[in-house]
Amino acid sequence: MEKYKEAAIIARYVSDFLCNYAPTFLTASPCTLKSYRDALKLYMDFLEKQGINASNLSRRYLEKVWIEKWIVWLKDDRKCSQDTCNVRLGSFRAFLEYLAAQNVEFLYLYQESKQIRRQKCIKKKIKGFTRKAVSAMLSAPDLTTKTGRRDLVFIALLYATAARLDEIRSLKICQLHLHAEKPYVNLIGKGGKIRTAYLLPKIVSYIKIYLRDFHDSIPDPDAYLFYSRVGNKKEKLTEAALAKRIKICAARAHEICPDVPLDAHAHQFRHAKASHWLEDGMNVVQVSFLLGHAQLETTMRYLDISIDDKAKAIATLQSETDPCIPKKWKNPNGSLKAFCGL
Repeated sequence: MEKYKEAAIIARYVSDFLCNYAPTFLTASPCTLKSYRDALKLYMDFLEKQGINASNLSRRYLEKVWIEKWIVWLKDDRKCSQDTCNVRLGSFRAFLEYLAAQNVEFLYLYQESKQIRRQKCIKKKIKGFTRKAVSAMLSAPDLTTKTGRRDLVFIALLYATAARLDEIRSLKICQLHLHAEKPYVNLIGKGGKIRTAYLLPKIVSYIKIYLRDFHDSIPDPDAYLFYSRVGNKKEKLTEAALAKRIKICAARAHEICPDVPLDAHAHQFRHAKASHWLEDGMNVVQVSFLLGHAQLETTMRYLDISIDDKAKAIATLQSETDPCIPKKWKNPNGSLKAFCGL
């Protein structure tokens, strides 16, 4: 009976972490919240395969030795990459940290988890589009169809703003300021941070045509710019749907420009724009700000920028008035997951 009581306590903490604590105190990002939930679901999947259920779940099965077995299971049985294993471990640690704060008896679990070494990962270099490839991608959508006109605006916005895919997917009409003296869009990035991206006249004209095609004469400010056909414009398009459209456009663009990879994806536009900003003379600090990176080091790694370039960027900060510096702009089967509310 005592063991079942501890299992119930753990299940309650899982539910409170996912439903209350994480969305209130850790993040507002749906993607990060999903990562927490996925990690806990996978951990319960693993425990069930080891014969652990609601009748014998205890703190013992949250200890370091079991977490390490879980990592091995993720790699060997589920064929997860080292990067994925590290993400799962980080998400699970977040839960254990919360657990330790709620009950001092569980503190040792979090302390043990911090001793687990992360998997060594080979850094993957993101290859952005060349300028010719970007032009080919922009010419690929079929403008005689509504879907083609939507694809053009979507691709143009990805490149023009260097935004993350979810930032574009989450754009609402109220974030567009097309009639300002200098038209711009407010992007909501990681951690709810807002940054401004100014828009050139051509893309403003694209968006205005798109609005006439896809939205009412007076658009709903709370409607998503790119919405799903279901949900009355209050459901954004899925990542899978947009990824599919990018690959369709890439297949067409590849025929006229071999630089366009057939496995093109949204993040390559962000990387390409950042690289092109640097080529045009913008310094690393400015690029970092426009990308919405919290740390300059992130931009350095992201773009493979040298230490010398970083030094020049920091020097720029120390001489902002230098005229030589160019200014640019529940399932019912009684499973462990169901018991924990997952």
